[in-house]
Amino acid sequence: MQKEFNIKPAILLILVFLICVSFANAQDIPSQLTEFNQVRIDYNKSGMMILGSWAVGNIVLGGVMAGRTSGETKAFQQMNMYWNTVNLAIAGFGYYSAMKESPSSEFWETLQAQHGIEKILLVNAALDVAYIAGGLYVLERGRRLDKDQLKGFGKSIMLQGAFLMSFDAIKYAFHNVHGKELPTIVENLAFTGNGFGFVMNF
Repeated sequence: MQKEFNIKPAILLILVFLICVSFANAQDIPSQLTEFNQVRIDYNKSGMMILGSWAVGNIVLGGVMAGRTSGETKAFQQMNMYWNTVNLAIAGFGYYSAMKESPSSEFWETLQAQHGIEKILLVNAALDVAYIAGGLYVLERGRRLDKDQLKGFGKSIMLQGAFLMSFDAIKYAFHNVHGKELPTIVENLAFTGNGFGFVMNF
């Protein structure tokens, strides 16, 4: 006579194991969120370094060339200097802010920060298009009035707007791809009326 195999203890052990694994994953989520936010902060630091380098290069080159040229070219180099003085200030402030930011381990703070940076970059990209359009207007006005200064300023504004549009578009692409990792990190979280819990997927 064969003995019946009791599968209840085996099922119980499997359930206990799955619960332990899910609990361990849920416990690890804060550290994963911290790492996620650190990458976002590092992207911002790198972006400000690139913007700052572009600004310094334009200021130095513009200062040298403005003293050696005249007319439209001189105006072009002068506007490059003026424009990038502002860029350098923005880059400095942005880098300082990124250095001071501590990577959060909270879900809502992470979500808000990620959506916030993507929204800012999209708004900036729209402003960059406006800069290019404004530069084109100044250039055309300079041509109508035969003003070398306006023509030089217009070309400079168009160049700076085109750079910023490319810069913001590339930054947005990096942040957007990075943001797609967030659902994977929190896929075991579930929102309840009393807060967050974790979900086991069988």
